[in-house]
Amino acid sequence: MALKREKSEKQPVDMSAHFSIPALLKYTAPSIGMMIFMAIYEIVDGFFVSNFVSSTALAAVNMVFPVFIILGTIGYMMGTGGSAIVARTYGEGRKERANEYFSLFVYASIAGAVILTVAGMPLLPYAFSLMGAQGELLKLCVAYGNILMIGLVFDVLQYIFQSLTMAAGKPKVGFWATVAAGVTNMVLDALLIGVLGWGIQGAAIATVIGFALGGMIPFVYFALPNSSVLRLGKCHLNWRALGAAAANGSSEMVSNIAMSVVTVVYNVQLLRFIGENGVAAYGVIGYVAMVFAAIFLGYATGAAPLMSFQHGNENKKEMRSLFQKGVLIMGVCGVLMFILTRIAAEPLAFLFVSYDEGLMALTVHAFSIYSMAFLLMGFNMFASSLFTSLSNGVVSAVLSFVRTLIFEVGCAIILPFVVGADGIWFSVIVAEVLALIMSGIAVAWFGPRYGIVGKKSLEA
Repeated sequence: MALKREKSEKQPVDMSAHFSIPALLKYTAPSIGMMIFMAIYEIVDGFFVSNFVSSTALAAVNMVFPVFIILGTIGYMMGTGGSAIVARTYGEGRKERANEYFSLFVYASIAGAVILTVAGMPLLPYAFSLMGAQGELLKLCVAYGNILMIGLVFDVLQYIFQSLTMAAGKPKVGFWATVAAGVTNMVLDALLIGVLGWGIQGAAIATVIGFALGGMIPFVYFALPNSSVLRLGKCHLNWRALGAAAANGSSEMVSNIAMSVVTVVYNVQLLRFIGENGVAAYGVIGYVAMVFAAIFLGYATGAAPLMSFQHGNENKKEMRSLFQKGVLIMGVCGVLMFILTRIAAEPLAFLFVSYDEGLMALTVHAFSIYSMAFLLMGFNMFASSLFTSLSNGVVSAVLSFVRTLIFEVGCAIILPFVVGADGIWFSVIVAEVLALIMSGIAVAWFGPRYGIVGKKSLEA
C-alpha cells in the first residue's frame, strides 16, 4: 500500500481532470510560492545592504535590480508564452511535438541570455550614468551589476521553469527549486555581508548562487529521465514556434518592463510633490505590493497551463469553470489583502520607518489609500494571463501595456496636479479601475469565441 501511494505521488498532475477550488489552489500553490520567493530577492538584498553597508549601496541595489529584471524577462516571456503552446499541443495529443517545443524554448532562452550577458556587461557603466549615477554610486552600481550579469542565464532559467514546470504537471519541482534558491540567498547574504563584510559584492554573489540553484535544479530534473510528461531532448530550430511563444508571452515581458518605468515615474513625482519621505513611504508600500502582486501573478501563471490544455482539448465546459473559479479567487484574495493591509498598515510602517514619526504617519496615510488598489489588481492580472493561456498574445499585451504604461504612468503624472500630493497615491486606484473596464470589455468581446462566456460556452 505504501509503495502504491509513493508511486502515485510521483505521477504528474492530470490536467484533463475537473478542478475544484481547493484543487486549483493546491495546484497553483507552488507557482504562488515561486513568485513570492522571487519577489523577496530584492527585499533581502536591500535589507542587508542597508543595515550592514551603506545607504549609497542600498541606492545602487535599487537602481540595478530593475535593469536586471528587464533583461531577465526574456525567460518569463518564453516561459509564459511557451507553456501555453506546450500545454495546448499536449492537450491535442501531440506528445512528441510538445516535448520538442519544450526543449526548443528552454534552449532558445539560454542562448538569448548568453547574448544579453556578452552584449550588456560593457554597456552597464553608460546605462547607470544615464540613470544619474555618479562617483561612488556609479562604482557600486557597476560592481553589483557586473556580478549579477554573470548569473543572468540562471535567472532566465528560473523564470522560464516557473511556467514550464506547471505545463509539465510538476509544480512542486519549480517550487522547491525556488525555495532552495531563496533560502540560500538569505543565508549567504547574512554570511557574506553580515559576517564576512564583503559588502555589495557579497550581496551580488549570494543572489547569483541563489539564481543558479533555482535555474539548474529544474534543468537537471528535466534533462534526466523523470515522471513528468516532458523531458529535455533533441529539437529542431523552429522560428515560427519561437515567434509564436515570444508574441504570446510579450504581455508578461511588457508588464515587467513597464513596472520599472512606473517606479521611476512615481519616484520623480513623489520627490516633486512630497520630497524624500514620499519616496521612502512608496518604498515600504512597494515591498508589500510586490508580495501581493506575486500572489496574484503566481495563481494566474500557475492556472494558465490548465486553461491552455483544455483549450487544446476543446473542453469549453471546463474552460468556463476555470475562468469562473479564477475570477472568484482573485476577488476573494483582493478583499483579504485589502483588509490585511488596513489592519497591518501601522505595524508595517513601524517595522520599516519607526525612526521617523512624520515618515511613519505619511506611510500609514499612503497605505490607507493605496490598499484599495488590491481589490482590483488581481482581476487585471488574471485577464492578461487568461489571453496568454488562450494563445492570444496580442490582446494580452495590449491589456498589460495600456494598464501600466498608459493608465498608471498617465494617472501618476496628471492626478497630482489636479488633487495635490494625494493624487499620487490615488493614481494606482484610478489606473486599476480603468484597466478593469478594459479587461471586462475584452472578456465580453472575445470570451464567446473561446467558450468561456456567452452562448458558445453554454452550448458546450
